[in-house]
Amino acid sequence: MTHKERFAAALKRQPIIGRAPTFELVFFLTMEAFGKVHPSHRHYSQWSQMSASERELHLRDMADCYILTAQRYEHSAIFIHPNPHGLDDTQRLLEIIRERTGDEYFIMMHGDSTPSIPDGEHMLEFSVEMYENPQAIKDRTARRTESVLARALALKERGDLLDGFALCADYCFNTNPFFNPEQFENFVVGDLKALIAGYREMGYYTIKHTDGNIMPILEQMVSCAPDALHSIDPQAGVDLAEVKRLVGDRVALCGNVNCGLLQTGTDEECRDDVLRCLRDGMDGWGFVFCTSNCAYTGLPLSRYDMMIDIWREHGNYPE
Repeated sequence: MTHKERFAAALKRQPIIGRAPTFELVFFLTMEAFGKVHPSHRHYSQWSQMSASERELHLRDMADCYILTAQRYEHSAIFIHPNPHGLDDTQRLLEIIRERTGDEYFIMMHGDSTPSIPDGEHMLEFSVEMYENPQAIKDRTARRTESVLARALALKERGDLLDGFALCADYCFNTNPFFNPEQFENFVVGDLKALIAGYREMGYYTIKHTDGNIMPILEQMVSCAPDALHSIDPQAGVDLAEVKRLVGDRVALCGNVNCGLLQTGTDEECRDDVLRCLRDGMDGWGFVFCTSNCAYTGLPLSRYDMMIDIWREHGNYPE
């Protein structure tokens, strides 16, 4: 199986030959690993002033970064950050990756339209608006949903360059969701269903990401029919085996090695947690191995290497 076939099979909860697929929503450790700034951290304030050849060189360097990461760590999927954000540049970045790797990797990008936890500057304002003018929130969300689906369709018309979208609006704190179940139904569920259905109609897969304690809204998220949930956060007390028991027959799961332990735990604690994740996730099908968030800046590269080495040894399905 190619990496893409293995990843798609996991999303469809089908049997897999060989290792459970792995990827990271973001692998920020590219400077330490390859001497390259991660594409999402690059700023091109003079992009419009560059010659076509200079922009092409930058796009090729960004593609290199994604491909090197996938090759070194045997990631089955590549999550791109379009940088800059124009459709032409996104298309060219995807074309370069496809030119160099063919159909080997499952390629995705961000594509959520639903409201996430507001930042501290806007949290009070948003909270008041939920009670005083809820229709305004719903109208904004509907416009965003229409916009991101239109962008996806425009990209689809330029070729089969992309396989899916990661929906990265965060809904939850470590204790509970920001939205209670009634609010989640009112402000999120309708557009999340429409967004996922729209992507599916175009032939795209969807992975719904949110950190934190998803348990009070787990059934509501699954009812929206994403292909997978990410990241099944152990730092919020979410248990991978329990989530798999509850909804694993309806949705694939991506996760959930504890990032906190990878950063601050002992080697023994990290090893035990990686093995726990593999044991719980690989029980049956429909599992993608990864961290409980991403390989973020400040995470020791040696710990990520250790995690991958353990996966290479123990992340194989029996023949």
